Amino acid sequence: MIRIVIAEDQKLLRGTLRSLLSLEDDIDVVGEAEDGIEALEVIRRCEPDLCLLDIEIPFLSGLELAEKLKQEGQTPKIIMVTTFARPGFLQKARDLKVEGYLLKDEPIEFLIDAIRKVMAGGHVISKELATALFVKEENPLTDRESDVLRLSRSGLSTSDIAEQLYLTNGTVRNYLSTAIQKLGVETRQQATEKAHDRGWI
Repeated sequence: MIRIVIAEDQKLLRGTLRSLLSLEDDIDVVGEAEDGIEALEVIRRCEPDLCLLDIEIPFLSGLELAEKLKQEGQTPKIIMVTTFARPGFLQKARDLKVEGYLLKDEPIEFLIDAIRKVMAGGHVISKELATALFVKEENPLTDRESDVLRLSRSGLSTSDIAEQLYLTNGTVRNYLSTAIQKLGVETRQQATEKAHDRGWI
């Protein structure tokens, strides 16, 4: 029996997955969670064979959760599920050596087959995601521009960032302005989100 934990913040989708997977004779959904912190507790408690992780769950993302599990020495197989083909996320998942990476709109039969292949020692990736991996964009940001965007995304003001990085307010504004231009966006928020989506911060 393949023991599975599902981490998915959309209640309807989580319930549907649980119901459909539970129909299989060799699959047992032993736990579920709606965010990364809850998922970590459930996985520690249930010790599943495989974790089905939404990549964008709250508090701890699927990627952060996978990284934490590996750091703790937890050994469940991991299949990431996502809505969008984002090369940055895919590269991070690859670096973490997760066993599967699937789009949410794959048929349920594809997911069930993927679970069995992964448990047999294989790796599975949606075709569209595999294509995206080869369209990896080069990061145009300098290390300092990335630092400034990362701190900005965490909610720090320009003066807070300046204090933390030992820079002047004007220098921080210059880094932000340059990053915005390089990323082809109009605002600081758009720059931080684009850089995050690409896996650059």
